[in-house]
Amino acid sequence: MAPSEQRENAASSYTLSADLNENFKQFQTVFDKCGDIQYRQFEWNTAQRGAFIVLNGVGDINAVNMDLLKQAVESSLTGAVQELTEEHRAAIQSKLSFTSQTSWSDDFQTSVEEVLSGALAVLLDGFTQVLLLNVKGLETRSIEEPATEAVIRGPRDGFQENISTNISLIRRRLKTTQLKLEMFTAGKLSGTDIAITYLEGIAKESLITEVKERVGRIQIDAILESGYVEELIEDHSLSPFPQVLVTERPDKVVGNLLEGKVAIIVDNTPFVIVVPGTFFQLLQTPEDYYQRYFVASAIRILRFIAVVSSLLLPSLYIALTTYHHEMIPTMLLISIASSRETVPFPAFVEALLMEVAFEGLREAGVRLPRPVGQGVSIVGALVIGQAAVAAGIVSSPLLIIVSMTGIASFLFPSFQLGLAFRLLRFPMMIAAATFGLYGILMLVLLLLLHMLHLQSFGVPYMAPLSPLRAGELKDVLFRANWMKLKKSPRSS
Repeated sequence: MAPSEQRENAASSYTLSADLNENFKQFQTVFDKCGDIQYRQFEWNTAQRGAFIVLNGVGDINAVNMDLLKQAVESSLTGAVQELTEEHRAAIQSKLSFTSQTSWSDDFQTSVEEVLSGALAVLLDGFTQVLLLNVKGLETRSIEEPATEAVIRGPRDGFQENISTNISLIRRRLKTTQLKLEMFTAGKLSGTDIAITYLEGIAKESLITEVKERVGRIQIDAILESGYVEELIEDHSLSPFPQVLVTERPDKVVGNLLEGKVAIIVDNTPFVIVVPGTFFQLLQTPEDYYQRYFVASAIRILRFIAVVSSLLLPSLYIALTTYHHEMIPTMLLISIASSRETVPFPAFVEALLMEVAFEGLREAGVRLPRPVGQGVSIVGALVIGQAAVAAGIVSSPLLIIVSMTGIASFLFPSFQLGLAFRLLRFPMMIAAATFGLYGILMLVLLLLLHMLHLQSFGVPYMAPLSPLRAGELKDVLFRANWMKLKKSPRSS
């Protein structure tokens, strides 16, 4: 058995005793080779001893005045105290209540977990309980505008990596006792905190129960980001389509909570999960509700056009120029043919080369430092495109098609949904090169059947279009005015 496993087993099996030396030695055994653990011993009532244990960086030892703590213990435990009574615990807690949150634990494993989470443990000679003071001192960044979701109109605060801060951002928007919060811990080694948030009386009990069951079933060594949770709880992990909403915006989460959805907040990440997720929900933004309804409706229509364009434009070009010349107007066909005279590749290879190059440039723009990345993605696309046309490797019409496809793919509000359509573009191009328009039609039908089959926590992925719920169509392709949207539809 590995030493780490031995220490873990010892922590789970050890029982706190009244001997300070024995308890202290066991803590030292569990935290062996942990250079960031701090120990400090003290005496009280001249005859009895105690010790402080805190994890440097996770817990802030300066958050508690050690002299004040010692005085609180001495004044509460006068004389030769052999047993810690409820009166003693209450006396110590009352004297330290203004310093930090305090609690008592008689379980060694729980005490170790609390120290790892930022608590300061106080061991007292002669007592079988540990005093725990919440002195969490992790450095966190300030609340900033979301980096992955541009805010045109609306609040500019975004979630950050601290789960308590993220919960407070939701609380400040929903000042109601209906907002409920249930805490879970997942990750055998990481012990990551997960909060499930919902509005009681609005979210369905069946949905709340299902979310809690799926989160409770998570078995993994560590959760480093909410993407781990997303993949472990979604209904169809093999589908390319995202079945949950992921966002950095508190107003977006609150809007979905008001519709009866459930938010899953994971510690150490600014990305919050909202379930259930539907296709049409992933194409909506908070700005749709902050602008006039006819403007929001026009922008939504533009997004739906972009969805179709990003998926079908390259494949339609391949199908029409390869198999269906008769469907192209004569003058346009002559123009395309003349521009392709020097191109040595068939339309499919030509389009594939340009799409791969464009996706490579886009990925490079994301991975490079931000000031450099934008220049690489924009200038690189222009330079490579112009050079490819001048060299006769690709034609000008195809360059226009690829550019329009790239612009359309930027209109997706959900980055995950945009990735799915970028991936599906390549099978669509293969179908067009093999069977022409018939191949495109067959693949589109298969995709629609797949999307109609998908569910997210019991909710059809294409709701409210399939199954049809006419009363909710006022907030799908078009957005009705607020006189008709005073109460948001429940998740069903």
